Amino acid sequence: MDIDIIELSKGSAKFILSGTNAAFTNGIRRAMIADVPTLAIEYVNLNDNTSVLYDEQIGLRLALVPLITDADYIPQSECTCNNAGCPACEVSLRLDAVGPRMVYSGDFISADPKVQPAEEKIPIVELKDGQRILLEALAHVGYGRDHVRWQAGVACGYKNYPIVTVNHCDACGNCIRECPPKIIQLVGGKAQVSGENILKCTLCRLCERVCELKGDSIHVSYDPASFIFSTESDGSYTSSELVLKAAEVIKGRAQEFSDIIKDL
Repeated sequence: MDIDIIELSKGSAKFILSGTNAAFTNGIRRAMIADVPTLAIEYVNLNDNTSVLYDEQIGLRLALVPLITDADYIPQSECTCNNAGCPACEVSLRLDAVGPRMVYSGDFISADPKVQPAEEKIPIVELKDGQRILLEALAHVGYGRDHVRWQAGVACGYKNYPIVTVNHCDACGNCIRECPPKIIQLVGGKAQVSGENILKCTLCRLCERVCELKGDSIHVSYDPASFIFSTESDGSYTSSELVLKAAEVIKGRAQEFSDIIKDL
């Protein structure tokens, strides 16, 4: 299997997977969404809340604040503390703010300096003059399959690598005008799609339908063993860490399945 990176930043990645199949590619996508463990706020102890938001609304907002995840923490279900909460499975974050001001995620004070909100400017609540919010948030490791608060991968998707073949062209221009992403150009009196623009093809086949020559003048197909993959991270991990973690999940499950088969 080959990987060609097209775009790579802290929060997103786009790459081409070649020499594989849809089952493996979809497994990576599902693992990023549901099976990569992340830290998220699960319980909130509210000592004082005179803001305009109910306690439950505050809790919902805090649960969806992405936390930079440290690999040293383990899920409570796998911890020896029996859900009592200990330094191995639980992180405490304190918030104390008095209005008038906007309270942001960056106002949290974490018991572990390595565990911080992924973004400092996520708004939580606006406090008016005299209003106060004082709370302790408890973060635990979990999986996206259990709750969206633990979903590290967002906007994860893929498509087959497009192949556009122009066999005959009379330069009528219909395909150029009809193409939604506008990636077809006339070069030397013949329609063609450049190597860079081919990645934008949506496989809609509209160019095939509007071609005046019909037949096999323009043929749109795809490579069944190559996929264009796009993903975004919520900030718990960098985009590259998220992909690698998903691959580790697939590898671990394959090894577990192999061990079960051997024991039969």
